[in-house]
Amino acid sequence: MAATTSKNFGLRFFYFAFACLLYSIWRAVDLLVQVELIGKYEHSPVITADNTLTLLKKETRIG
Repeated sequence: MAATTSKNFGLRFFYFAFACLLYSIWRAVDLLVQVELIGKYEHSPVITADNTLTLLKKETRIG
């Protein structure tokens, strides 16, 4: 988790809401990929952070 030292409630709420939105998008994409590839949804994710970072490194040639 990223640490913030801001006392601004609006900024802290934005960070929280944005993190929740990103997590929800990640889980929705994972669900769609599982249904497309496997045909059913299992609770353990297929799309992991490691998979995503590896793909980004290959596509952008960074790292």
